[in-house]
Amino acid sequence: MSLLFSPLAVGPLALRNRIAIAPMCQYSAVDGVPQPWHVQHLGRLAISGAGLVIVEATGVEAAGRITPDDTGLWNDAQEAAFADIIQGLRTYSDTPIGVQLAHAGRKASTAAPWKGGQALTEEEGAWTTFGPSALAFKESWHTPVEMTEADMDRVVAAFADAARRADRAGFDLVEVHAAHGYLLCEFLSPLSNQRTDQYGGSAENRARFPLRVAKAVRDAWPRTKALGVRFNGSDWVEGGVALEEVVAFGAAMHDLGYDYLHLTSGGNVARADIPGAEPGYQLRFAEAVKVAVPQAVVMAVGMIFDPHQAEQIVASGQADLIAIARAALDDPNWAHHAAVALGQAENLPVQYERAGKTTWPGYGRTV
Repeated sequence: MSLLFSPLAVGPLALRNRIAIAPMCQYSAVDGVPQPWHVQHLGRLAISGAGLVIVEATGVEAAGRITPDDTGLWNDAQEAAFADIIQGLRTYSDTPIGVQLAHAGRKASTAAPWKGGQALTEEEGAWTTFGPSALAFKESWHTPVEMTEADMDRVVAAFADAARRADRAGFDLVEVHAAHGYLLCEFLSPLSNQRTDQYGGSAENRARFPLRVAKAVRDAWPRTKALGVRFNGSDWVEGGVALEEVVAFGAAMHDLGYDYLHLTSGGNVARADIPGAEPGYQLRFAEAVKVAVPQAVVMAVGMIFDPHQAEQIVASGQADLIAIARAALDDPNWAHHAAVALGQAENLPVQYERAGKTTWPGYGRTV
């Protein structure tokens, strides 16, 4: 029996296997409302064979969008559109669907990658950005407004409200985004947080606001549904967040009642040198948190595309869940194919069974 394809309880949520499809921004929404693109994108992932699908970073307020094309969960139209998508998915798939709630902080008000990916100009509809300190992500980007207590209160309330909307829309899981240089990550790192008040300085102070957000979401999100957090294991720059701080934050989130901890890295400093070509290059962070908080469910991500590597990670106890992203875009049937590679049943949807590796007479033949 493959451990990758063994069931796992993530808090109250039962997963059929240990494969999760990580959030991937599609930059295809209109006023935060998901579009037909999202219907087909999420519909395909819902029959991918993965145990869990997490919807892209979704803004909790308009100012928290990365781009004007991000999905959002701050108004009724957005909530209703997601509810319609999930209702449709449930006619053919019981795969748990989660959503990542996010605030882009100082990395907000930019163009989609294929539109240049740079800070928006006033003519392009730029908006005011917020951060822990008035430090731009890079020279050509907007300098954020240093957040006041009132700003923090607003964002805390926005996260809690978005969690309630996600519940009403029918999501099975919420993931709080505290990684990749977005707002909560910015507070956690000394490279982006240079405050001198109770929210800056020591690691405990830098974690104070993210933990306020985390508690508000925990209070707003039902205990009958799963709740997790994605956070950075490293800034990949000297003087950035330290591994012992990462471990302490993970332990604090677990103590707050978060059902899983999702370890990633990078994105907080433009000059970072990230060794992204190495398969499993972020695994050390997941393993460190798993060792320190063995009772927590830990998710690993980062260039994990070989099923045998994924199996080994779970079998060794380095992590409990494997998140894939680009591998699923490249091959939406990655999980089905991984099952075959590991000697498990392919379990394609019945409508696709005739294309299975063991039933399609033409598979593997050469001319």
